[in-house]
Amino acid sequence: MGLQSYFGLSEHETTVRTELVAGLTTFFAMSYIIVVNPAILSAAISIEGYSDPEVFQMLAIVTIITSAIAMVVMGLYANRPFGLAPGLGLNAYFAFTVVLGLGIPWETALAAVFVEGVIFILLTITGAREYIINLFPEPVKFAVGAGIGVFLLMIGLQELQVVVADEATLVTLGDIGSNPVALLGALGAALILILWARGMTGAILIGVITTALAGYAATFAGLVAPGVLVDESVLTRLSEDGAVSLVTGVQYDITPLAGAFLDGFSNIEPLTFGLVVLTFFFVDFFDTAGALIGVGQYGDFLDEDGKLPDIDKPLMADGIGTTVGAMLGTSTITTFIESSAGVEAGGRTGLTALTIAGLFLLMLPFVSIAAAIPTYASFTALVVVGIIMFKGVADINWNDPAWSVPAALTVTVIPLTYSIANGIAVGIISYPIIKTMVDGPSDVSVGHWTMAATLTVYFYIQTSGMLL
Repeated sequence: MGLQSYFGLSEHETTVRTELVAGLTTFFAMSYIIVVNPAILSAAISIEGYSDPEVFQMLAIVTIITSAIAMVVMGLYANRPFGLAPGLGLNAYFAFTVVLGLGIPWETALAAVFVEGVIFILLTITGAREYIINLFPEPVKFAVGAGIGVFLLMIGLQELQVVVADEATLVTLGDIGSNPVALLGALGAALILILWARGMTGAILIGVITTALAGYAATFAGLVAPGVLVDESVLTRLSEDGAVSLVTGVQYDITPLAGAFLDGFSNIEPLTFGLVVLTFFFVDFFDTAGALIGVGQYGDFLDEDGKLPDIDKPLMADGIGTTVGAMLGTSTITTFIESSAGVEAGGRTGLTALTIAGLFLLMLPFVSIAAAIPTYASFTALVVVGIIMFKGVADINWNDPAWSVPAALTVTVIPLTYSIANGIAVGIISYPIIKTMVDGPSDVSVGHWTMAATLTVYFYIQTSGMLL
C-alpha cells in the first residue's frame, strides 16, 4: 500500500512533499523540548553513581524515544499531523510541585504518571474521555492555555532570576543589571520573541542555542568567571578533550530510568498517591484536549459542532505515549500546540507526524550537545511559550459573567498556587454556580455539577491537612 492511499493524501488535498515540509516545520518549532524537558526534570531527578550531565543525557534520550513512539502511533493509527512530546507545564508540575514541593520520590511520581496513562487508555477505549472533553465548560476550556502560559512564564522568569523571592511582596524584580544569568536570559528571551514576531520557523530553538553560545563566548572571553554561565564540568571536558567531546561519550544507558516507576509503587501512601494521579490526570486531560481542539480549529479539522472527528484516535496516541514515557522515565506526553506550525505549512495527515518522529530520532547522536546547553538558555523557551499561550484569552466572552468569572479564576489561580490543576478545578467549580445565577439552572447539566462537586471534595482533602 502506497503513501498516497494509506494516508489519503489526495483526499486531504496534500502531497508527500508538503507533508515532509510540514513535518520539518513542526520539528523546528517543537524540538526545543529535547533540551528543555531534561533541564526541568533533572532539577528533581538524581541518580546515585551518575553525574548531573549523565542524568541530563538519559532524560534527553528518553524524551526523544518516547516522543517518537507517540508520534508513530499518531501518524499510523490516528493519521493526524500532530506532534507529541513531554508537555511543558506537566513536566514543571512533576518536578517543582510533586517531587520538590510535596517531597514525593521521583520514582513514585513516574508510577503516578504510568497509572494516569493507563486510565487514559481505558477511558479512550470506552469513549468516556471524549464525553468528558465535550462536557468540559467552554470558558475554562479557552482559559486553560492562557493559565498554563502564565505558569510557564512565572517558572521561566524565576529560573532566569529575572523574578526573585521577596519577604515583603513574595516576588520582586531581580538584579538584572548585575546578574549575568538574568541579563543574558532576558536578552535571550527577547531575541526569541523578536524572531517569533517576525514569523521565523524554529525561533525558539535558534534563540536557545544563540543564548547558550553567548554564554560560552562571555566565559571564554573572560567577561564572567567560569561556572557562572557555563557549568565547570563542561568547561573541564572541553579543555581536556576539545569540542569533539560534545558529540562523543554520550550516556546511552537509560536503565537507571527505565523501569524505575516500578520501584515507585513500593511504600506509597494511598491517599497522597491517588491525589497525585488525579492531578496528573486532570492536568494532562485538559492540556491535551485544549491542544487538540486548538490545533484542530487552526487547521479547520473541526466539524460544524466544534468537535474533532475521531478524537479518540489522537487521544489514544497521547495515552500510549504517556504510559510508555512513564515506563522509560519521563513525565506526561501531550499534543504540542506547536503542531499548528506544520499545519500552517500544509500538513494534513499522519505522514507529517511520522516525519517529526524520524527527525527526533536523528537527534540521538547529539544528546551530549543538548546536555552542554546551560539551564538558563533552556528556560528562555518557557518565557516565550508562556507569552504565546496568552492568545487563548481572545476567545473568551469577558462581558458574560458565566464566562469571565471561571476563565479569570482559571488563569490567575494556576500561577498564584503554582498548580495547573488548582486553576482548572476552581474554574470548573465556579462555572455551574455562576451560570445558574446568570442563565438559570436549566442551562447547567448534571455532569457540570458532578465535576464541580468532585473537585470541591478534592480541594477539601488537599487543604484540610488529611494528607499529613
